[in-house]
Amino acid sequence: MPELPADFNDRRDAWYQSVAAVFARVQRKDVSEIPPDAWRSLIRTTYDGIGIRPLYTRADEFAELAAPGVFPFTRGNEIKDAQRAGWGVSETFGNEGFGDVPTINKQILHALYNGTTDIILDLTDDPAPEDLSELLNGVLLELVPIRLHAGVRTSAAARELYPLIDASDNPEQVSVELSCTPLTAMIGSGDSISLDEATELAVEAAAHPGDVRAILVDGAAFSNQGATDAQEVGFALAAGVEYLRVLVDAGLDTDAALRQVSFRFAATDEQFAQIAKFRAARELWARVAEVIGHAEAGAAPQHAVTAPAMFSQRDPWVNMLRSTVAAFAAGVGGATDVEVLPFDSAVPGGLPGTSRSFAHRIARNTNLLLLEESHLGFVVDPGGGSYFIEDLTRELADAAWDIFTCVEGKGGFRRYRASGDLQSSLDASYQMLRDDVAHRRRKITGINEFPNLAEKPLPVELRTEPVGVRRWAAGFEALRNRSDAFLEEHGTRPRAVLIPIGPLAKHNVRTGFATNLLASGGIEVVNPGQLVPGTDEFTEAVRGARIAVLCGADPEYTATGTEAIRAARAAGIGRLLVAGSPKSFVDAEDTPDDYLNLTIDAAATLAGLLEMLGA
Repeated sequence: MPELPADFNDRRDAWYQSVAAVFARVQRKDVSEIPPDAWRSLIRTTYDGIGIRPLYTRADEFAELAAPGVFPFTRGNEIKDAQRAGWGVSETFGNEGFGDVPTINKQILHALYNGTTDIILDLTDDPAPEDLSELLNGVLLELVPIRLHAGVRTSAAARELYPLIDASDNPEQVSVELSCTPLTAMIGSGDSISLDEATELAVEAAAHPGDVRAILVDGAAFSNQGATDAQEVGFALAAGVEYLRVLVDAGLDTDAALRQVSFRFAATDEQFAQIAKFRAARELWARVAEVIGHAEAGAAPQHAVTAPAMFSQRDPWVNMLRSTVAAFAAGVGGATDVEVLPFDSAVPGGLPGTSRSFAHRIARNTNLLLLEESHLGFVVDPGGGSYFIEDLTRELADAAWDIFTCVEGKGGFRRYRASGDLQSSLDASYQMLRDDVAHRRRKITGINEFPNLAEKPLPVELRTEPVGVRRWAAGFEALRNRSDAFLEEHGTRPRAVLIPIGPLAKHNVRTGFATNLLASGGIEVVNPGQLVPGTDEFTEAVRGARIAVLCGADPEYTATGTEAIRAARAAGIGRLLVAGSPKSFVDAEDTPDDYLNLTIDAAATLAGLLEMLGA
């Protein structure tokens, strides 16, 4: 426990009282009526059950951690010199949309000249493993770390890659990862070689000059299925330990086995949580290495990728903002390298009308702006010492360790997965997130908040989901797809009519709320302006509408709400909704069919409204 100033408790109590005073003012009460611990209502609980407090102080201080580059590597795997400061800038080449082999080679060299430092080669389709020599023509392997993504072709790719390593000027300086993912590829629908084949490659790689690693523990695979931060780390840790057992059984000593493993984690736009996640993951793996007698080998490479699950297909430009926060968090959290996916990567083949070179340049420059203009790489572990980040790192590490020990207690990763418990855990966490998105408690800009109905619809063939990824935006985007199909068939979008009552200053908040909410489901609104029940203008504006939404302030509902409902029904409204809570009509003789407010399951409500409108 740190030594606190003599007046610490008094100052903390003064803060509590200030919070209570704010609550009193908002609730229009005397401050004496507000409990002194009212601040606790500001605590936000994460999906891992970690309470995020509104204030962290010296009372939350931990003992100073070991320096960066020193076990347990919480503060970073190494301290780099000024020429290599920061994290690596990774970029994937190959497969869809990249062109033929000579074109891809030119793209690789262009990227290296313009800031990319780490190359990932996708050999799952085209190009093929036998193209590796031409793909890497002109690339200095001792200076550029190479990672493969070759799926079932990994062994063939390794056979093609080893001669290139041996022919390099300094094979001992080469850093290559074969990225075999037999355990984590079982999650979702990734393809991979078998565990036995991956083990053979690891044994061979351990005897090869340079830093050649065969095994990649792909935590992003768990993230893609809805894992919480603690689950992503805990399950990755369990998979890593499972690999160690298999590699040792195959004849490697524990030190060599540790040096065959690297990790990849997804970085979302939850900034502080991601900083803590990367720090906690390093420390926990280092503890595993310590237990088996090789603490110094616990500094495994830690690759980061901007989380595919957070990418939207609609208004994909917002993905640039999400990726910037994610890259910042991963870099500040100490990732070895960060891959920023192109902003339109959730759209098959990319956004129509957008060049691939532009999408990749923006992704690359996101990293470079953080490194070269913000100079983030010149500060090692900039989050270190923050009461909040240090506390969150500890809490997250504890939660992840509990998950890891649970998996181990049930026989290890393979048995845990085979039992169905792994998928059940991922399903449950995904459902929590999906529920928050559906209720708009979790905001996704451009999707369930501030949607742009004027956005050009995606072509029908591109309205598909990426394989193996449960995207956060998918539910609302499915509603938008229905709206687009309706637009293509009828020439207009599904529509609802607003019934604003009272002057603009009083109904504007709820007309804006209703417009935004309905647009997130692809429903366009017609806003005729203030309407007065009993007038011809009122009847004409709402006549025959399938769906209408009454919008006004609570006093207006009390004064004329019932009259407006009667007039709307007389005009032949199909379904009448009220923007607001049921309390405004609790004693009314005539009530609406339903309510639109902040508590509803917006996704389910909008799906029902679209069905009523024929979409």
